[in-house]
Amino acid sequence: MKNHEEISKSFELAKELLGKSVEVTIDRPLGTKHPKHGFIYEVNYGYIDGITAPDGEELDAYFLGVNEPVTTGKGVCIAIAHRKDNDDDKLIVVPEGITMSDSEIMSAIHFQEQWFDTEIVR
Repeated sequence: MKNHEEISKSFELAKELLGKSVEVTIDRPLGTKHPKHGFIYEVNYGYIDGITAPDGEELDAYFLGVNEPVTTGKGVCIAIAHRKDNDDDKLIVVPEGITMSDSEIMSAIHFQEQWFDTEIVR
């Protein structure tokens, strides 16, 4: 278990993008299989190019509100999937004009977040 200071690094990065327009590079489109763990991505998943997270890779993002596989997604960061037990928080990005409740977000990302202690932060 990491100390609290380390756990908050990805959250601090993510907080800076809340409410802002971002572009998500989708490297795991809807319907693809995770390369290591074998589960299927039920939503488009990718990263924000140029923002390095504490794990050394770009900051991750779920791109919700689009029900077909895409390679990029432009939208607004409406929330953060904050992992209380892992320093790998994820942005929740949706196309402009789309709204989602916390429970709708959790339902959409449950396929991957079920193994973590995740809360939605706005």
